[in-house]
Amino acid sequence: MKQILFLSDFHLGIPNESLSRKREKKICSLLDLYKDKVSDIYFVGDIFDFWFEYKTVIPKGFYRLFGKIAELADAGVRFHFFKGNHDMWMSDLFTSEFNAKIYSEPIEVNINGKTFFIGHGDGLGPGDHKYKFLKQFFASSFCQFLYRWIHPDIGMKIASYFSHKSRYSQPSEPEKYLGNDREWLYIFCQSILKQKTIDYFIFGHRHLAIYTSIENTTAQYINLGDWIDFDTYAVFDGNEVYLYQYGTDKKNNDFNPNIR
Repeated sequence: MKQILFLSDFHLGIPNESLSRKREKKICSLLDLYKDKVSDIYFVGDIFDFWFEYKTVIPKGFYRLFGKIAELADAGVRFHFFKGNHDMWMSDLFTSEFNAKIYSEPIEVNINGKTFFIGHGDGLGPGDHKYKFLKQFFASSFCQFLYRWIHPDIGMKIASYFSHKSRYSQPSEPEKYLGNDREWLYIFCQSILKQKTIDYFIFGHRHLAIYTSIENTTAQYINLGDWIDFDTYAVFDGNEVYLYQYGTDKKNNDFNPNIR
């Protein structure tokens, strides 16, 4: 079988046009590298730092990425987009233009005999009830209806303001792994494994490149990292999933020597 590619958290649009464009070009180079090797590409959320589709208007920019996706889609590559907390307001553009599937919630899928649980990762696991409530409100059709009544120039300016206030647009200390007993996605994986068998959990959102086994199981928890600090992605070759860093030889546990 051909390979499957997983990427997330590009956050295109921040911190400025120049750095966002540089990041976009790297991502397109990676897609070019895999265009003849893959059957499916999963974008696991937060591809854009902000995204909103009016009925006839979309945000300006990202043409290189769109062009590369169109090229691969026309060649038969299947695309899967997961809504992240920064780009949850996707509508039908990616379906109509690229024949992509769009997911608002995590999915479970069997690929070549392996069971995958795939999702952006926000709002899963214990705690964070305030965020979960806000996410439910912002994701609602009512909220999107209200925002659609704002003129696009004003709406995008408001979005740009808050986007540049995002912690990902400011220099900061890299994220740190909190430990298996405090990492909410790891705890979430454990709760799912009490109900069913999963081979690979693949998430984004956490902004850490993580490849670790779930204790007392054969399941692997993989976090895709981001393209702000890590430039990481995962590949399923038909037998196993590997986590790589673009432009280096780093692989799997090279990213998380302190995770046990």
